[in-house]
Amino acid sequence: MLSCNICGETVTSEPDMKTHLLIVHMENEVTCPFCKLSGVNYDEMCFHIETAHFEQNELEKNFERINTVQCGTSNSRKDSTLQCRMEVNSSIHSACASNHPKISAQGPPNNGILKHKGFHSENLTESRKFLKSKEKQSDRTKIKGSIYEAMYSPPECPFCGKIEGCSQDMETHVKTEHADLLDTPLEDCNQPLYDCPMCGLICTNYHILQEHVDLHLEESNFGQGMDRVQCSRDLELAQQLQQEEDRKRRSEESRQEMEEFQNLQRQYGLNNSGGYKQQQLRNMEIEVNRGRMHPSEFHRRKADMMESLAIGIDDGKTKTSGIMEALYRYYQNAATDVRRVWLSTVVDHFQSSFGDKGWGCGYRNFQMLLSSLLQNDAYDDCLKGMSVPCIPKIQSMIEDAWKEGFDPQGASQLNNRLQGTKAWIGACEVYTLLTSLRIKCRIIDFHKSTGPLGTHPRLFEWILSYYSSEREGSPKVLFTSKPPIYLQHQGHSQTVVGIEERKNRTLCLLVFDPGCPSREMQKLLKQDMEASSVKQLRKFVGNLKHKQYQIVAVEGVLSSEEKIARRQASQVFTAEKIP
Repeated sequence: MLSCNICGETVTSEPDMKTHLLIVHMENEVTCPFCKLSGVNYDEMCFHIETAHFEQNELEKNFERINTVQCGTSNSRKDSTLQCRMEVNSSIHSACASNHPKISAQGPPNNGILKHKGFHSENLTESRKFLKSKEKQSDRTKIKGSIYEAMYSPPECPFCGKIEGCSQDMETHVKTEHADLLDTPLEDCNQPLYDCPMCGLICTNYHILQEHVDLHLEESNFGQGMDRVQCSRDLELAQQLQQEEDRKRRSEESRQEMEEFQNLQRQYGLNNSGGYKQQQLRNMEIEVNRGRMHPSEFHRRKADMMESLAIGIDDGKTKTSGIMEALYRYYQNAATDVRRVWLSTVVDHFQSSFGDKGWGCGYRNFQMLLSSLLQNDAYDDCLKGMSVPCIPKIQSMIEDAWKEGFDPQGASQLNNRLQGTKAWIGACEVYTLLTSLRIKCRIIDFHKSTGPLGTHPRLFEWILSYYSSEREGSPKVLFTSKPPIYLQHQGHSQTVVGIEERKNRTLCLLVFDPGCPSREMQKLLKQDMEASSVKQLRKFVGNLKHKQYQIVAVEGVLSSEEKIARRQASQVFTAEKIP
């Protein structure tokens, strides 16, 4: 509800208030609210109230202050108060503009009574103080001029805020520029109100509501645009963080791969840390520094090594011969728990030395296999004039086989170079070297376990079949014509020199391990060999539990045509798999 500041009448809406001001206070005459005086203009009525009804006016003024505070709690009532006061100002200026007392165009309310509220603004209070100080002056015109100068400022349009020089100009402005607001028909006073769906503001015109809502939408769109900008920045930041994390992850993976590759190179002797000669000299120097080797012994061994490398023949300092003959005698006279035993042809044991410790087992097993072939007349044709080569010579022989065209994939994996390195060799390199020497052999791959607990009973059965294929019904101990078998598993290799069949029908391999010291192998040469000495050679089914085993078994001699055919077949290297 809105209340008129001039007469106190309450109305329901701003359009009603505008209609009330136009009809009641701009078309009727002014009447004193205390004594019903009329027939004077607005200015004179103000002077009359201040002089004749001063005490009544003070009481009403206090009431007006309370009412003004109450009205200030509502924005809509504050706006109507401003409009009403501007209308009063316009009326006051209209009254002051006339120099002769006439009835003003402004009139009282419908009941003919003009209440006091419109006359008690701060300007009217100041005017009362001014009139008291000048009450002895009797010149009416001078008082009016002083009141006008002290009380009233240039009128301001209540609709658009424009300031005019006098009230008449303001009335003209209002009637010409805002006629649509003033001339609201009475029948439209009950026009519908429109609530803003976003903030609840009440609008009297649909177009004004539309403009108001558009402002909300523009603000919302701006906010959404800022949100999109912020989201875009967040996305860019997230992408940058993800890219940085991916870069760090790739860098870490690359570093780990490089470390693993270097470890593999170091493990397999491909880290350019020198080969057999450099390791031999370095380890002997360590022995001298620790007091385990006399300097003179160091120089003697160094000279022997240099001579061995020069001629390409092993110096034999790690070789132990005669073990196979000693085993034959032992099984003839002892080993009561063994039902039958098959032994390969004569084999010499070669131990790893200072120069190849940790990586030379493949080379040492090849030396054992070749030592057996050199003592077998069946291979004299292809091995004529050969001796057991030293490790650097074996590396050179494998490189020559690669140059002939054998196993190009294996050569590529080892960078086509073995000399001067500590590179490991396995079953493929042994097969390549033997085939290049026209020795017929085959690779058998036992690629998965064939028994409980990861064991390989099929491996034992195959080796038994290999050695026992010559004769049936043979004696307890049999020296066969079969060469030893090269046995490879992950990280190590050994040489199989025979197989036992025990009385409980279990099988046991006899193996030479290049990691076994020569002093231990020499115990087998004693006449009274003990069972504990043979124990280090035995490998039961439960002892071989690696995931995969490969063997190289020699089967005879190749013709030149067969050698060429096998060289072509080695372009894509394949092995026979069991199972």
